[in-house]
Formats: sequence, C-alpha cells, structure tokens
Amino acid sequence: MSLQDKLDAFKADFQAGKPPYNVPPAVIETMHRATAELIASGAARRALKAGDRAPGFTLIDPNGHPVSSAELLAKAPLVVTFYRGVWCPYCNMELQALQATLPEIEAAGASLVAISPQVAANSRKSVRQNALSFPILSDAHNDVAASFGLRFELQDYLVELYKSLKNDLPAFNGDPSWTLPMPARYVIAPDGTIVYAEVNPDYTRRPDPSEMLPAIRKAAGHTV
Repeated sequence: MSLQDKLDAFKADFQAGKPPYNVPPAVIETMHRATAELIASGAARRALKAGDRAPGFTLIDPNGHPVSSAELLAKAPLVVTFYRGVWCPYCNMELQALQATLPEIEAAGASLVAISPQVAANSRKSVRQNALSFPILSDAHNDVAASFGLRFELQDYLVELYKSLKNDLPAFNGDPSWTLPMPARYVIAPDGTIVYAEVNPDYTRRPDPSEMLPAIRKAAGHTV
C-alpha cells in the first residue's frame, strides 16, 4: 500500500467520526476551510522549487547536537522533509514511510533529515513513536521553513479550533507564534541546487518516498 493510500484510509475513518476519533462534523468543516484558504493563497507556489538554491542551515538534533546542511552536502545529496509535529498523524505516517525507504535512499547515495518546529523533547517522541534512525531537527520559530517559503500563520478561527482539540502549538514548539510549515520534501544536490521539490498546502497529501529516488540517483551521479 502506498503512503497516500494509507493517508486516505486514515482520513476516511477520521472524517467519518469512527472511534476512537469521534470528531464532530463542524471540526472537519473548519479544517477543510483552512486548507482551502491556504491553497487559494498561493503560498505553495511561492515556496522554493527545483532549480532554486537551497538555503543552508544548522539545527539541533534531539540530543542537542548541531547538524549542518553544508557538512552533509559535502558528503552526498541531502533529502530534507518538513513536517508539522508529532501531534500530526499524517506526519507520523510519512515519517514511517521515509524510515521504510531509508535503505533505498542511502543506497541511492543520499542522507535524510526531517525538520519540524517542535522542541527537542517532542522530536525525541517522534523518534521513539515512529522508530526512526534518521535525524529529527528542531527549527525554532520555523525560521528554516520560512527560508524555504514554507512557513504560514494559522488563522484565528483555526487557532481556536486547535486550542479546543488540545493542540497547543506554543507548548509543542516553545514558541508563542501560531505558525506551521507546509509539508514539503526536497532533494538537494551537493552543490546546493534543489533537484526535487514537493510542497503541498493540503497536509493530507504526501508523495510516496520512492518518487524522489530517481532525482537522488541523478544528483549522486554528479558527485562521481
């Protein structure tokens, strides 16, 4: 089953209000409204694309160690995935799919990091919950996400919904702002050029990790 098939199955159960979710229709309508407005804003079209130069970054892993994109790119192409947080079931399923594909990603010649705005403790929870063996990095204030054109601010009505669902982003992220990254995945060649980009303002849509393998292999071939 593809990643999107799994996401669609979860979404169908969630929106149908099946146990254990029991989500009222009004909540689903509000989520649909927020997604439609983000799509209509054109934010995804303004994010970095294939052919653009990727911003460099140094972020902290859950153990407090700095991870530098420049150091990783000095060795091989780099896959960077941006996700919302451990509280997001769609993100967790994506992380699990990336972990399952990690041997192929590494065999194709790349390394992989995941970036979210959450604090280190929640990144550690992401690692445990999803049995991950690749670095999870904390992007305070979504600053790196912003440099890729991914950061957006939640509308007031969506903030109120998140609060009612106990999704306290300021607590999750150690940041009073209510911002998130649009889910995105990039393959960056060793020279810093983005060779694959997938950005979707609909957080329920994620490409299968296998789709980026050709771009990884091509980027890795340039280093030989």
